Amino acid sequence: MPTYTHLFSSPPPTRDFSALLSAARPFLRGELQTVDPDLPSLTSILCATGVGECYHRKGNVISHLFGVYRILKIWCAPDSVARCGLFHSSYSNSYAPLAIFDAGTSRDYVKSIIGEEAERLVYLFCVVHRHRLIFHDLLVHYTDSELVEHLSASETSVKEAKEKGVFDSSEPWRKKLQGIIPAEGIKVEHIKTGEDVIISRRVMALFLFMTVADFSDQFVDYEDKLFGNEDGRLEFLGDNSTAFWPGTGKPGLWMNQMSRIAALYSLLAIEEEMYIEERKQKGGADKEDGRDEEIELVLPPVFDYCTKLVDPNDQITARDLYWDAIFIKEWEKAEKLLVESCAKNPFVGEPHLVLAQVYLNGKRYEEAEREAEIGLRLLLEWGTSWDKRMTWEGWISWGRVMLGKVKERDWPTSAWGITNLGLVK
Repeated sequence: MPTYTHLFSSPPPTRDFSALLSAARPFLRGELQTVDPDLPSLTSILCATGVGECYHRKGNVISHLFGVYRILKIWCAPDSVARCGLFHSSYSNSYAPLAIFDAGTSRDYVKSIIGEEAERLVYLFCVVHRHRLIFHDLLVHYTDSELVEHLSASETSVKEAKEKGVFDSSEPWRKKLQGIIPAEGIKVEHIKTGEDVIISRRVMALFLFMTVADFSDQFVDYEDKLFGNEDGRLEFLGDNSTAFWPGTGKPGLWMNQMSRIAALYSLLAIEEEMYIEERKQKGGADKEDGRDEEIELVLPPVFDYCTKLVDPNDQITARDLYWDAIFIKEWEKAEKLLVESCAKNPFVGEPHLVLAQVYLNGKRYEEAEREAEIGLRLLLEWGTSWDKRMTWEGWISWGRVMLGKVKERDWPTSAWGITNLGLVK
């Protein structure tokens, strides 16, 4: 699958494991200036505001802001979008009342720090009711099965357009999407003033893109308890303010809803490309004013490049099988549970890494290598951990240690041997 939505030109190839690791390495090593020369100063400016002292469900605000930034960069987001992720709570937003800067007096200052385009995205991200817009105004129009059907239909549409030059805006998937989010964008209410705000379709797509990064960086079972998410659909129907923070650390049930958002993002990105290409083929302008067509939409690698949905029941089963496996003493039973977990939810890496350790304990090196590589690839693609008892960096280093021992055909058989594992070059 292509990394970018350049459907009518030659897209860059899908990144292999080495390329994924290269993209992650600056974050693993703390070499922030190689990611963005301004990143050290940007993080210093944020830290100077005191956000490191501010509570966030993940721990503190700065760790979440930087976590979202890292995900977006690993997904090859343009700098303006990644910087928006780093500063996405600058003026407070519909999910967090904390305002790092005053939107009434500090917009010029923030522009001078992160750039005009990034600041504009931050401002829009903060002044619209993102939760209502995404969960109540957009996702409510699609069932899981309809999203799957429309993803398949969009693939056929792209093929017809590329091979035969056929563009049909009356196709059901395009017609429905255009009815919900037309080419000229949508009008929403300013969250504080009530004034009208125009959101282009491309910026709306970015909101979806960033929401997947935002949620994946922070959700654990604590949020499930808060919002009564027993069925794994994350529809925010419950209200349990007495849930104890930080929860058990068990992975949260957010993947069904985020796979839905990713699917809708994919449909929007494809519709945008088809709309622009059709206009060009008819002799129209290269760009239309007010549509933000200069913003590149990229397809993140998660959920098989936003083409697959996670069934909510499979998500629950996979998570519970994994949780049972990590607390079991019998390796044979753990293996069976982990194999089933990986089959039920093939989009997270940690079950594969734990399974790799099971195989290493049994000196089954070929199987261990396979699972460690799968698990590492998935973690590198996500840019964050699913099992947040350990950091993303920790899971990556553990997977790489196991791969190194596979190559040596060696694995410790004592507690001291395990604690002395280290490594990595």
